[in-house]
Amino acid sequence: MSTSIFPRKFGRAEQSDEKDADVKLANVSRRGFLKGMTAVGALVIAARWTPVLAEEEQKYGGDAMPHGVVDNPDVFISIEPDGTVTLINHRGEMGQGIRTSVAMVMADELGADWDQVVVKQAIAHEEVYGNQNTDGSRSMRHWFDSLRRAGAAARTMLEQAAGKHWGVPISECTAGVHLVIHSPTQRTLSFGELATAAADLPVPDRDTVTLKSPDQWRYIMREPKAYPRGENKQPLAADGMDILTGRAQYAADVSWEGMLYAVIARPPSYGAAVKSYDDSAALAVPGVVKVIEMPTATQPSGFEPMGGVAVLAENTWAAIKGRQALGIEWDNEPAGANGRYDSKAFRELLEKRSQEPGKVARSSGNIAAAKAGASDTLSVNYYAPHMAQAPMEPMAAIVRINDDRADVWTSVQNPQAARDGVAKRLGLEPEKVIVQCGLMGGGFGRKAKPDYVFEAADLSKAMGGRPVRVQWTREDDLHNGFFHTVALEHLEAYFDDQGKVSGWLHRSLSPSISSLFAPGAEHKSDFELGMGVRNMPFDIPAIQQENGEAEGHIRIGWFRSVYNLPHAFAIQSFVAELANQAGRDHKDFLLELLGPDRKIDPRSQGDVFNYGEDPDKYPINIARYRAVIERATREAGWGKEMPANRGLGLAVHQSFASYCAVVMDVEVTDAGEVIIHRADIAFDCGPQVNPDRVASQLEGACVMGVGIAMMTEITAQDGVIQQNNFDTYLVPRINQIPKQINTYAVNNSVEHPMGGVGEPGLPPVAPALCNAIFAASGKRIRSLPVADQLKG
Repeated sequence: MSTSIFPRKFGRAEQSDEKDADVKLANVSRRGFLKGMTAVGALVIAARWTPVLAEEEQKYGGDAMPHGVVDNPDVFISIEPDGTVTLINHRGEMGQGIRTSVAMVMADELGADWDQVVVKQAIAHEEVYGNQNTDGSRSMRHWFDSLRRAGAAARTMLEQAAGKHWGVPISECTAGVHLVIHSPTQRTLSFGELATAAADLPVPDRDTVTLKSPDQWRYIMREPKAYPRGENKQPLAADGMDILTGRAQYAADVSWEGMLYAVIARPPSYGAAVKSYDDSAALAVPGVVKVIEMPTATQPSGFEPMGGVAVLAENTWAAIKGRQALGIEWDNEPAGANGRYDSKAFRELLEKRSQEPGKVARSSGNIAAAKAGASDTLSVNYYAPHMAQAPMEPMAAIVRINDDRADVWTSVQNPQAARDGVAKRLGLEPEKVIVQCGLMGGGFGRKAKPDYVFEAADLSKAMGGRPVRVQWTREDDLHNGFFHTVALEHLEAYFDDQGKVSGWLHRSLSPSISSLFAPGAEHKSDFELGMGVRNMPFDIPAIQQENGEAEGHIRIGWFRSVYNLPHAFAIQSFVAELANQAGRDHKDFLLELLGPDRKIDPRSQGDVFNYGEDPDKYPINIARYRAVIERATREAGWGKEMPANRGLGLAVHQSFASYCAVVMDVEVTDAGEVIIHRADIAFDCGPQVNPDRVASQLEGACVMGVGIAMMTEITAQDGVIQQNNFDTYLVPRINQIPKQINTYAVNNSVEHPMGGVGEPGLPPVAPALCNAIFAASGKRIRSLPVADQLKG
């Protein structure tokens, strides 16, 4: 009979199989519990971004998130008598490798042999596991220290158990690889042999736990080539073999007995309602069981479903055919301006508004004097369109209701929001809603919004609790998503008589994510302005930043890197234009704008966001900016003579507490075709827990950034999204991405604070590519995507 190391508290919370959904959860005390921040709806914005609560001492990082962080080994670690170590991953796995990285950190501090480690996925339960909202590039940034403490505490308990067994001081007992050694006699006991005894010991106080020094790490911060097969084995991806062999379970892979499949005909525009519908032809489709009208969301809708008409069937194909057979008349009047939304006309409106002063976001020096005394000026508009996250796995969720309990299986970035939202709409206590979290086939922010889970809950309730799986198609995803904002960035710069930039004016106009949660939200919020506007680092005497008015007419949601994308595109493209106008080398001009090495308190720039991190620990560090620029340009051979029709482009950006510089090597043919020969990416996120996955995420960001620059765009006419599938919503094919992508770690040292990885590699890619296009062709790109701007 197996015995866990912590059976008294650990229970079966680690199980993620549907049949084991009836779990007994640990009652873990939480320090720094953030009250009132677990509800869905309007408070989600605060839960995601706000670092402060008025009634509590200011907190940063993981402690500022709802339910904070947990370092209790009872929650995360279990050891069986056969030596199997089960480690719980409580974060969402969507391809970024967090299941592996979370386990690596605990296994390293514990001393576990990776070949005897099993990783299991936690259910949604932040009261036990701490914050589980996987976005903002903060899983390791927030959890590295606490996960180390959990592993070290378990190691200490094993050493204590060994000392008691041998009747020797614990100081003579040291954990090696999956065993504890008595130093004087070299006797050993395996982790499995000590598991039962260790389970009876109290968890040591965190202040008494000794963490390993970096030179003792076997997995953390080790490059793959540093792992010879033997004592220091490379930690293979926790679920890599399952993914390769098709055993991995995504939401659409799960089938429950008696389950119905549902697809929904959703409103054509945001806020439109069903006027009437005819379901006779749909019900005649073989396999169709029921047609149900769903309520239209009241705006601002938050994460509520949009409404429409659902078709439930015995299989997905029948449901889709039934939906095609529906006759629906839509009432577009409730949608108001949303039903008339035209993205082309809206761009023209933003361009007009950009010529008028906006709400001041940051002001220093005398911008009027800089303009009046300018020897030369440049005034430019940059435009970036709406985009959809378009994860490879469209949204899917299953819900089943049994009396006072609901079981959920889904792929979701914010499982707690799904759990609490389902509980609220079904009138259940949250602990009666068990949310199993499968792998996500991509997320990019879309799966942080669990409207699709709520649709399944509503339909299961309508069917008397019968399990219902809601399945989105690619067309559903593109038509009815939470879209990345459209952006118009107006920039002006003034040169003094020495050829230096003496004044900088930036008017930024974008619909805000806040429009999803609050009426009348027509300006960007603090966190959106803190993504490259207020925290712009340049050393310029006069700076004026303004925020123009822009309404949201479709559902605006976060997208990988969020507002950093349009801000970085505009600012880094503008710097290249200024350098060209001044007759200067772009790199030299950029470094001059950054000024001398210094650390800037973001609060001095009016930035109260700072990605939720302590500004004393995470200032804006110009030396780190400079280091990534120098590394990327050096590796790319900046300044070398280039062949005809070929050029190098540079961009740099700081976001999510990390610094990234990109150099692109691009050829533009006489026919206007863009060939990307090479990308060099220098990245400083401080210590890299899993360097191989960091490199993978940067490569992925590069490919996605190429798509953003070259082809990716969402447009709307009469409130209706015009793109249907990947034939019209274009993403890069393999022949369109860089032939070679090189990544370089900068400041990969524990001496630096840990930054994010998943998002900060993306913002500099598009401006670097567009700057390279100019260097190769002389054609300046100020509107994304490039598309056919180079042809003709």
